[in-house]
Amino acid sequence: MSDTATNANTASTPLDRRSFYINGEWVAPATANDFDVINPSTEEVCAVISLGGQADTDAAVAAAKEAFPAWAATPHAERIAKLERLLEIYVARNDEMADAISIEMGAPAALSKGSQATAGSWHIESTINELRNFSFEESLGDHAPDNAILYEPIGVCALITPWNWPMNQVTLKVIPAVGVGCTMVLKPSEIAPLSSALFADMMHEAGFPPGVFNMVQGDGIGVGTQLSGHADVDMVSFTGSTRAGVAITKNAADSVKRVALELGGKGANIVFADADPKAVVRGARHCFNNTGQSCNAPTRMLVERSIYDDAVTAAAEAAQQTQVDAADKDGRHIGPVVSEQQWDKIQGLIKAGEAEGARLVAGGSGRPDGHDVGYFVKPTVFADVDPSMTIANEEIFGPVLSIIPFDTEEEAVAIANDTPYGLTNYVQTADQDRARRIARQLRSGMVEMNGQPRGAGAPFGGYRQSGNGREGGRWGVEEFLEVKSVSGWNPTD
Repeated sequence: MSDTATNANTASTPLDRRSFYINGEWVAPATANDFDVINPSTEEVCAVISLGGQADTDAAVAAAKEAFPAWAATPHAERIAKLERLLEIYVARNDEMADAISIEMGAPAALSKGSQATAGSWHIESTINELRNFSFEESLGDHAPDNAILYEPIGVCALITPWNWPMNQVTLKVIPAVGVGCTMVLKPSEIAPLSSALFADMMHEAGFPPGVFNMVQGDGIGVGTQLSGHADVDMVSFTGSTRAGVAITKNAADSVKRVALELGGKGANIVFADADPKAVVRGARHCFNNTGQSCNAPTRMLVERSIYDDAVTAAAEAAQQTQVDAADKDGRHIGPVVSEQQWDKIQGLIKAGEAEGARLVAGGSGRPDGHDVGYFVKPTVFADVDPSMTIANEEIFGPVLSIIPFDTEEEAVAIANDTPYGLTNYVQTADQDRARRIARQLRSGMVEMNGQPRGAGAPFGGYRQSGNGREGGRWGVEEFLEVKSVSGWNPTD
């Protein structure tokens, strides 16, 4: 389809992305409702989409509902074959995807090609591997050999995804859902819709039957609300803010549909005196990665007091050495934040940190030198942060690090857990017994220790206000399945 071209950096006019993908076709919205997509590096309109309405949502849900029985009955091997074809297409078009992500949300080219776009292919491949070995039928146990447990697709799924890691989240939802036999309607963020339009084109090229995958652009108040409350939607999987997750849960309650949520975070990075000397710099850079726009960013650095001063100096130097530039530039810099609204929010929180008495040691409010245009933020470090301060409690979603001293292991754990969130925490220590002991005490869905990333298929998700579901691996597959218990089942028949 011609309108999947993504080279908006050189386009003289904004790209036209007004069409929705419904029932195997690109269709015009029922009612025009244009929305400008802004390139955050330039503040210029790079594309125009249409925000969908109730008629578009209803059409997409109806297509998914009609397609569900046949797709659910499709042999498992055939569904996997379609996903394998999708993976081939995605890998071949990775650079297109990277360009789209850079344009829409500001990820620098190196990050977009090396992490943002490739997160999609990584999750497609990982989920295919999990699906190959997944058993949809098992015995209840030796005590009841004629009782079977069947795992069946839940039905029509509404998949609502964010702008910060667009393909990471789209593939973590679409691939397991379609792989187990669900049908779906994807609503990507209206702020960063170009990558999902390209992904829809890939799904079409891979040959999924009409109605299995549908995509309607729209905002949360419109299409998001329409999907979460729709009587013919059996499940909502949402990634985004805790505030929006609460609203979706309430709206879905009347129809008693399943709601899986991956929400915000305020990760603590606990650095002990015996940690790798590079741990502080590594943690600061991790905080600034993706311009701080990651729910699992280690934005609170808790440092043992005996190394506190040196850690503050090292983190400040890491911030000062972090370059900021436009997304289309080569290099290992960070890009802009996604929007003017996000920029304004971050500026307000930086000013709150200063007003509440935190010690600013790097960065601060305003744009970096040489960047009068674009939503650029200075990599910022605050020291002497009290756990009660706003910057220690609110999810900033920008390149802002708060450093907090601690004296004992017990104090560090208490500070880390003193948050309504519980997504990812980090531990840096050479004492493996202590690392394991602390990991068990941290109230979060994930703990990463000593810079070691979690492996392929590890579940992603959190406790408390960070959500209630898991994505990735076996756990991500099970999110989209119903469990059926059957007696009198003879597996040899």
